Amino acid sequence: MKSFIDPEEIWEYINQSAARKSRIRDIIDKSLDKNRLTLEETAMLINANDPELVEEIKQGAKNLKQKVYGQRIVLFAPLYVGNLCINNCAYCGYRASNQHMKRITLTNEDLVNQVKALEDAGQKRLILVFGEHPKYDANFIAETVRTVYSVKSGPGEIRRVNINAAPLDIDGFRIVKDAKIGTYQIFQETYHEETYRKVHLGGIKRNYEWRLTSLDRSQEAGIDDVGIGALFGLYDWRFEVMGLVRHTNHFEACYNVGPHTISFPRIQYASELNIDKSHIVSDYDFTRLVAILRLAVPYTGLILTARESSAIRDEILQFGVSQIDGGTNIEMGGYARKKENEKQDIDFEQFQINDNRSLNEIMEELIDHQYIPSFCTSCYRAGRTGEHFMEFSVPGFIKRFCQPNAMLTLAEYLEDYAPSETKAKGEKLLEEKLTEMDKDGFREKLVEKLKLVKEGKRDLYF
Repeated sequence: MKSFIDPEEIWEYINQSAARKSRIRDIIDKSLDKNRLTLEETAMLINANDPELVEEIKQGAKNLKQKVYGQRIVLFAPLYVGNLCINNCAYCGYRASNQHMKRITLTNEDLVNQVKALEDAGQKRLILVFGEHPKYDANFIAETVRTVYSVKSGPGEIRRVNINAAPLDIDGFRIVKDAKIGTYQIFQETYHEETYRKVHLGGIKRNYEWRLTSLDRSQEAGIDDVGIGALFGLYDWRFEVMGLVRHTNHFEACYNVGPHTISFPRIQYASELNIDKSHIVSDYDFTRLVAILRLAVPYTGLILTARESSAIRDEILQFGVSQIDGGTNIEMGGYARKKENEKQDIDFEQFQINDNRSLNEIMEELIDHQYIPSFCTSCYRAGRTGEHFMEFSVPGFIKRFCQPNAMLTLAEYLEDYAPSETKAKGEKLLEEKLTEMDKDGFREKLVEKLKLVKEGKRDLYF
């Protein structure tokens, strides 16, 4: 059976799609009408090298984000559960051949302490990250998820647990689904099969097709909330952008649903890193590709992580990013024992992170720039996932829920965790956003719910 990723097809689009100004502007207008772009149209944006057109693409992405999502930015934290790994990936500190890596799997007590520390900072959304190892099977993942949901510290609770872990078979995905996970995230790393085999030197991850079809199996198991991604820097960034869009096409054609999120991490320094650096992506091209992805798939959340510096993150946020991590610590057990200004121990971590700001520092900066920090989990818990999410997100209706729900979760954070200065800024922002809303029944309901938050009610959403 031929793979849905066809390198010849992708390169033909890239090499033959000329970037004419009038056509580029028509493509941007199409996206602003909330229509997903074709591979050919995406290739034209990729080939738009004229600085004037690049700026128009960025502005289009900025406008589209505002139309679809408003000013809200969803926040989450990664929690690394175990770094045992049987794979040998040239770009990853966890690879089996790395003798410097200190191997740890969190005990149940360790896990609880980590979650308490995250809740005490105000986190509500986590992504659990696992090395690829037989120990971390479907039952282990499911039990870990149940433990995380059970932990309550003060007013804190984790309301959504997403997963980044090895591909499973259909029965394994069913076991994990029963634990009530949110999104199951698997990155192909590179869609270029020849490069894939060069950088995956051992372990089950060498099987390109098993990984490529992993989220098809999750769909068959009933997990319709999935996240895809590529690790930029392994191969030509233009090919990887096209691969992500082609993967999206595949989901829509086969399951009538697109990915809930797309991630685009860049390679960062890791213990014993050993890769060809000829495809490292510059800041300029990185900004471009994020804007192109936003236009290509208007309804899908885009995730920008703390791999990037605070300066890069602050710049790229405006071009269509909808989710970021905050207060990130990827050292095994690091949240419960982190000390102020502590340097990373790269032999405890998968890679180097470059944004070490606390959650509150990021919250305050977002507020200063008129973004609404959000811990919303309403879609997942109200059943707006898969096809139901598409019904709201593709036409752009999801914004009607996103901004009010973001405001409610921000109000919770301000009451329960924010220092006085952050609280004052946040309350001012909430007042401003309320005055911008139409004076209809929906606004009145939001005002009432915000009053209830002030009175101590929690977990209110539309």
